[in-house]
Amino acid sequence: MGEENKTGPVTEAIQPDAEAKTPKRVPRKSSPQRKAAGENIGSGSVGSAEAKNPAAKSRKFNQQDRIEKLSGIEAQVAKGTSTLRDAIKSAGISEQTYYQWKRSTKPAELPTEAAASGDADLTDFIELETENKRLRKLLAEKLRSENSDLRRRLGLD
Repeated sequence: MGEENKTGPVTEAIQPDAEAKTPKRVPRKSSPQRKAAGENIGSGSVGSAEAKNPAAKSRKFNQQDRIEKLSGIEAQVAKGTSTLRDAIKSAGISEQTYYQWKRSTKPAELPTEAAASGDADLTDFIELETENKRLRKLLAEKLRSENSDLRRRLGLD
């Protein structure tokens, strides 16, 4: 009976401490920004905002799809059938996406003529550098000879 008294108060003392140490979960309140954005928090349907706005869906396009969309947009604008904005909207992408794709695909789509002109520019630059060195040497030699003539005339040699 003495053992029962010892275990009884010990378990009672442990139980309140255990409850005090474990934090109770408090449900978070939704921020006012979410409610203002028009999300239905209590509706239970996932993706209801995406269903309302099809442009908000996240899509992954591979490089070939991007090039096709960009060329289609450029063709519409070149024909004059629509403005750039209208062509971008008809392609189903945003303006920001269009410009990002255009910037990222630009180096990959350089025609060989542009690359050749870049090589020609580089060779022209190298030729100009060598000519510049040659002219500097000629100028330095001419200045040395003039300097030596002046020293002789002044009697400094």
